[in-house]
Amino acid sequence: MATTADFKNGLCLEYNGDLYIITEFQHVKPGKGPAFVRTKLRNIKTGKVIDNTFNAGVKVTTARVEQRPHQFLYKDEYGYNFMNNADFEQVTLPESMVPFHDLLKDGQEVTILFHAETEQPLTAELPPFVELMVTYTEPGLRGDTATNTLKPATVETGARIQVPLFIEQDTKIRVDTRDYSYVERVK
Repeated sequence: MATTADFKNGLCLEYNGDLYIITEFQHVKPGKGPAFVRTKLRNIKTGKVIDNTFNAGVKVTTARVEQRPHQFLYKDEYGYNFMNNADFEQVTLPESMVPFHDLLKDGQEVTILFHAETEQPLTAELPPFVELMVTYTEPGLRGDTATNTLKPATVETGARIQVPLFIEQDTKIRVDTRDYSYVERVK
């Protein structure tokens, strides 16, 4: 059991029969009335983010989860296959448990969350940024740089993202895995 004073980003809660991770929280002490905590909770199974407000001092049930590093091996008809680098044990996760799976390439390191009591895998988390090669994009028009204009590009994993006009085919770029946004060119 924990209280709202123990809230921090990444804390896993049992709430309404599901497991949620706190992605944002804010303690609010209004001038009039009791204090409360605004939170954004991400459902581990569905990935859906909900807003919730807890009264200050409320007890919540925390779930023990462990993060273990794994390496992505391949995808087959059963799902995505990962290998634990420490003991070489393999885990297969269905597509629904691997958010942003279209940014995943062979050999990439991911973190898999396991429920500590049941040893059941919950979800796979990609690193915040991945480096991918642009396999196809239309050429940018010369002189079209007065504004921050973007164009679609396809990367080596098949995902389509928006990139600036100066990005050309066979350019390595860094992509933010949380929102599919272009970050920078990689040298």
